[in-house]
Amino acid sequence: MFENLSERLERSFKILKGEGKITEINVAETLKEVRRSLLDADVSYKVAKTFTDTVKQKALGQNVLTAVKPGQMMVKIVHDELAALMGGETAELTVTGRAGNPSVILMAGLNGSGKTTFSAKLAKLLKEKRAKRPLLAACDTFRPAAMEQLRVLAEQVGVPVHIEEGATDPVQVALNAIGEARAKANDVVIVDTAGRLAIDEELMRQISDIKEATNPEETLFVVDAMTGQDAVNTAKEFNERLDYTGVVLTKLDGDTRGGAAITIRSVVQKPIKFIGTGEKMEAIDLFHPQRMADRILGMGDIVSLVERAQEQFDEKEARKLEAKIKRNKFDFWDFYKQIQQVKKMGNIKELASMIPGVGKALKDVEIDDNAFKGTEAIILSMTPKERENPAILNSSRRLRIAKGSGRDIQEVNRLIKQFDQMRKMLKTATDPGFMKKAAQMQRGRR
Repeated sequence: MFENLSERLERSFKILKGEGKITEINVAETLKEVRRSLLDADVSYKVAKTFTDTVKQKALGQNVLTAVKPGQMMVKIVHDELAALMGGETAELTVTGRAGNPSVILMAGLNGSGKTTFSAKLAKLLKEKRAKRPLLAACDTFRPAAMEQLRVLAEQVGVPVHIEEGATDPVQVALNAIGEARAKANDVVIVDTAGRLAIDEELMRQISDIKEATNPEETLFVVDAMTGQDAVNTAKEFNERLDYTGVVLTKLDGDTRGGAAITIRSVVQKPIKFIGTGEKMEAIDLFHPQRMADRILGMGDIVSLVERAQEQFDEKEARKLEAKIKRNKFDFWDFYKQIQQVKKMGNIKELASMIPGVGKALKDVEIDDNAFKGTEAIILSMTPKERENPAILNSSRRLRIAKGSGRDIQEVNRLIKQFDQMRKMLKTATDPGFMKKAAQMQRGRR
């Protein structure tokens, strides 16, 4: 996501490298490259020109502080304007429903945009992070496979779903789902609607009728970010008919140039509320304009990385783990559980790209999302006793584990050696004497 745009913007700022001050000439040269970068990323010409004109006005006449070089000042101005272009502030989802009077969230968009998958992701998020009791409503009566897809996804996320096989009136299905939610004390109804390959009058009339009948608290337009400028045009047409409350950009983990994310807010004047970053049900994030601007300019996104880690963090389990490490009892089962927590945080390459400077370094590096597969197979091929007591892993046990996991004996030996080294390092790091010495060394450097 945004890799090409980030590279081109970085090259643009190099024009100012070594300059003593910002002038009209070097600003013009820099912004010419910035505009080309935005156009190449599929940002509309009108938006790109307005953006660079605004940056130019703010850059010219800037009194560059002694500690700030012209290039750094330009990066800051571009960063602030990018964030403003994408909405400035994070737009939260409004859900005020309660048992007996549920909120309705209406999904709209074309076929293939990811409405059904996102509906399930949102249900999971509301259930786990906002303590809601959502009900999914299958109102795509045009495509029977959509009902089955929603049923499967609802089962995955542990959320009930309202389905009426053979129904032809999506408005009535939606109303029946709301009735079921009231009866069963669900406080949110997420309505998954039909789409088409392109905008047509029947599609717009159907969605408009559902909106009028259900009076949704939130109407979300779901759009595939990989469709580029077409996504912006479609968003504009849907907004004219539906006056939706927010936009959801899906497939931002794919081969997208990012133009839709940058342009869509300024064109429809509606906030981007969520982004989809993968196929997993956990791959959904609130859209933070400031953080997205950081990532576009290669500054990473440490805040989001920490938040994802905290979501998987269990304070009680962490204290138990620390106690085991201090007693040198950290075992393979503990290691396996830590791997599962890292995997839940999302795509490994995406997580690494949130660390400043790492995204650029990994641009051409392929990181397999199944990187832990071999390690997991080896650990799961151990008996419970072997996982708890790595010291008993002699040569015959290791050979059996290699055969059971389908891995080479060398790979098993390497993992056990690395685990032993890690355990020693963790034990040393939690030793009070080590901490005291480290503090003394730090004070000695001052």
